[in-house]
Amino acid sequence: MYLGVNIDHIAVLREARKVADPDPLDALSICKRAGADQITIHLREDRRHMQDSDAKNIIALSSLPVNLECATEESMIDIACDLRPHRVTLVPEKREEVTTEGGLAVVGKQPKLTDAIQRLQKKEIEVSLFIDPSIEAVNASLNLGVEWIEFHTGKYANIYAMLYTNLSKTHHSIPELDLSRTVLKKMLKDELCNLRQLSCDAMELGLRVAAGHGLNMQNVTDIVEIETIEELNIGQSIVARSVYVGLEQAILDMKAKLIR
Repeated sequence: MYLGVNIDHIAVLREARKVADPDPLDALSICKRAGADQITIHLREDRRHMQDSDAKNIIALSSLPVNLECATEESMIDIACDLRPHRVTLVPEKREEVTTEGGLAVVGKQPKLTDAIQRLQKKEIEVSLFIDPSIEAVNASLNLGVEWIEFHTGKYANIYAMLYTNLSKTHHSIPELDLSRTVLKKMLKDELCNLRQLSCDAMELGLRVAAGHGLNMQNVTDIVEIETIEELNIGQSIVARSVYVGLEQAILDMKAKLIR
């Protein structure tokens, strides 16, 4: 299974102090040495993490393929077409959210999305859509003509966290998931079955399948067992763990988890 390392959270640390350090660019050689298969970055409209100069330098200098996440807003597509990363993953954005909270709206007529996809593909950029795990979203993605989909695994990660990490006793509790362990275990099993079935359906339709959001050393094991998911994009948990073990070791450890 391929690993895309999302290095956004290096920029999060830098922007917390509004200084020049740490520079996400410095992570490129470390990611390659540790066996990462791809660099993933998210250039947000409000530039809260990555800056334009980061995206430009990373795409120009990375010896690994770069997956640029961005919104469908016209100016963002302009930047993506100019920089020409290996892939663009189109994601939803809300200014008030801390992180991407759900999948992209792909069902129904989406002229803005269609235009963005066509513009990117004319520049020979692969396009992926970050979607919620539903058959409607899979079919809509196929109709939009993209090469990839990436399933938003936030629901799975949240259920896992509430089941195994006692979040109900902290301020990080997820009220709608403050349920009995019996109920949470069934929900977790159902969500895994859903991801497995949809990944298989997508592959049979000719779509390549990635997944990501909220994945870490603990909850990634069952996702890895879904053979039709060929790539995971993981960032926050790797960068957070690197505080204690170093970035190279954090990536090496995650890569070891991805061996089937």
